[in-house]
Amino acid sequence: MNPLHDALFAPLAGSARPFLIHPDGRQITGAAFHARAARMAGALADAGVRPGARVAAQVAKSADALALYGAAVMAGAVFLPLNPAYTADEIAYFLADAGPAVFVVDPVRADALAPLAGSARLLTLGAGGEGSLARLAGAGAGPAAAAPAARGADDLAALLYTSGTTGRSKGAMLTQGNLLSNAEALAGLWGFSAGDVLLHALPIFHTHGLFVATNIALLTGGAMILMPAFDAAEALRLMPQATAMMGVPTFYTRLLDHPGLTREATAHMRLFVSGSAPLLAETHAAFRARTGHAILERYGMTETNMITSNPLDGDRRAGTVGLPLPGVEVRVTDAATGAPLDQGTTGMVEVRGPNVFAGYWQMPAKTAESFRADGFFITGDLGRFDADGYLEIVGREKDLIISGGLNVYPKEVEEVIDRLPGVRESAVIGVPHPDYGEAVVACVVPAGSAVLDPAAVIAGLEGRLARFKQPKAVVVLADLPRNSMGKVQKAGLRHDHRGLFGTR
Repeated sequence: MNPLHDALFAPLAGSARPFLIHPDGRQITGAAFHARAARMAGALADAGVRPGARVAAQVAKSADALALYGAAVMAGAVFLPLNPAYTADEIAYFLADAGPAVFVVDPVRADALAPLAGSARLLTLGAGGEGSLARLAGAGAGPAAAAPAARGADDLAALLYTSGTTGRSKGAMLTQGNLLSNAEALAGLWGFSAGDVLLHALPIFHTHGLFVATNIALLTGGAMILMPAFDAAEALRLMPQATAMMGVPTFYTRLLDHPGLTREATAHMRLFVSGSAPLLAETHAAFRARTGHAILERYGMTETNMITSNPLDGDRRAGTVGLPLPGVEVRVTDAATGAPLDQGTTGMVEVRGPNVFAGYWQMPAKTAESFRADGFFITGDLGRFDADGYLEIVGREKDLIISGGLNVYPKEVEEVIDRLPGVRESAVIGVPHPDYGEAVVACVVPAGSAVLDPAAVIAGLEGRLARFKQPKAVVVLADLPRNSMGKVQKAGLRHDHRGLFGTR
């Protein structure tokens, strides 16, 4: 038994249906993909990978990169995908911490990264099918296709490192059961079937692109159009061939900036999903007005996979992340005591279910402090439930601003600022202040050619927010800093503007 292989990859064997479609029209059948992954699994075994060993990969998005994921599952290995943008110093930390048996890299970076590999066997894999791993897995040469290693639902399948805005990055240990249960829940909720064609424009080093998008397509027997990266014009060109797209909010704002986004252009699509960062209510409304489609927003994190989702059939409420997934328990508590809070009260979001990870790699103390005694994981996100059970995420606990002893939730302030004329988006942060402890500061981005006056922004909040919630300063920026998944990097903003009030 190997739950992930049996459910996701085994059904591809012998399938003549297209599984991967390149933007230029080339197709890879399910059978060809399965055979490629099986031969790669054999190559990994020959390279010393045994069940439970880690396989680290820093490679470009490609059909072979996805086959490497399948190969790791077949080999019973723990897959560790790494962002291609990571620097050598960052890679050195991940490799030292995870201790992989094999490190797969792009051929063009092999010489630079070889000194970091340590005891790991260095193999190469390029987006065009080149590299030593590709050669070892070549048809008619190298190892035979490997039989899937025996694994159970509680065995580790992946190790994903959190972004680590403070302190060391933590390796979240995800089991076969974690990944499979989440794919099953989402596929049912979102109505995926073998008839779906997913427009896949997300990176595959992250939960969203690899374990949500890819696993759902594998589980349901559908196909994927594999875009190397998101481009609005290219996405619009490909939509008549697709039925669904999963993206981050930036995808949708870029589509809205393109004149080709119309009801006709999206007529073949049945579903647009957004996640990994908050979707502005204005973006939701504008997309619906242009296309007739209501974007389905969901909520999850590295440690838990997906937690909640707006419904496929029902009210997709802008500004909320929907209802708990089947089999997943979500509660809002007092952060200090863990006591459940009433509906409508803001507190710590906690979750328990088959989707929740097994803990942090080699960090037993951090794992213990991240869970309540009754098994609920403390997400670090602040949220509240509305009267119908929809969850609204207010922000991260570390982003909470305490100004003059009063709590200020950044999202509440951002939502009001974002509605002001001339504002495209905003990020509200707390910075040191000699009198208040922390002062509310708004970083705002103008819409189009608008010119924003900081004093006018502050004046525009009069009567809309309590005085203690209003920014003490407004900073106008060309863009907000974001990571690869579109999340605003508030730690960087706090660092850059920490001296605004003369306090360091």
